[in-house]
Amino acid sequence: MPRGLALLLVVLLTGCSIPPGAAPTPATATPVASTPSITAPTPGPAPSRGTPSGSAPATPTRTTSPSASTTTRPLAGRTIVVDPGHNGVWTKALNRQVPAGNGRTKACNSSGTAGGDFAEHAFTWATGQALADRLRTLGATVTLTRPNDRGSGPCVNVRAARTNAADADLLISLHADGNLAKGARGYHIIVSSTMIGGGAVERRSMALARNLRSHLDATSTMPRSTYIGDGTAIHARTDIAGLNLITVPGVMLELGNMRNATDLALQRSPAWRASVAKALAAGVVDSLD
Repeated sequence: MPRGLALLLVVLLTGCSIPPGAAPTPATATPVASTPSITAPTPGPAPSRGTPSGSAPATPTRTTSPSASTTTRPLAGRTIVVDPGHNGVWTKALNRQVPAGNGRTKACNSSGTAGGDFAEHAFTWATGQALADRLRTLGATVTLTRPNDRGSGPCVNVRAARTNAADADLLISLHADGNLAKGARGYHIIVSSTMIGGGAVERRSMALARNLRSHLDATSTMPRSTYIGDGTAIHARTDIAGLNLITVPGVMLELGNMRNATDLALQRSPAWRASVAKALAAGVVDSLD
């Protein structure tokens, strides 16, 4: 074959090949539906990592990745414990002392504080239901520390034991404050500095608190506490049994002061409680990503 013709054939056979390592442009990330603060990549084309036996395509094939379930259900396979603080019914039995960690004891539980005729236990139950629904929508398995808002108990140490038994990824305990100081309002997040899970769990709990704070701040409806935390909205304690006695990351939220009229108006609002549930769920996703 003439040399010139041979060179022409080589050019024609190699001139349209895809350069090694070339990859399609990544798809633009889009927000997960109904949760503005959570984003995940839209399924897009990607080079095939292999070809079926017996086939040898001339160019890389393209597949769709990731699946829709991983983008809309980021908590699939995760277990979250939601603790709606306090109890619907108070009895004298709740005064008995139970272990609280660090050699301490404290009362089994209480029915909490109240703002007028709106009790803390009712607020935490309603908010807990909203949060549990949101977490389930995102794929999580949710364990509640109490089954309804009509009973008395369980004790705080039992709630911690239920968290550990659930093999949970983390705990969110919901409360509201009852501070009588003038002008005292806003939310804060309690972490334990003496958890039986040790330093690693304490650090992960602090990271969880910061993620939750970031999303709660973004709601722009309730400020950080004006009276606890020095403006950080995070407060470390050593006397919270439900945090001291767990082996997984966990925090307790005081979602406003029920003795403040402005905070109380928000706490009574189903729409505000729903916005809090979305914010908390977004913080959970960030913490488990």
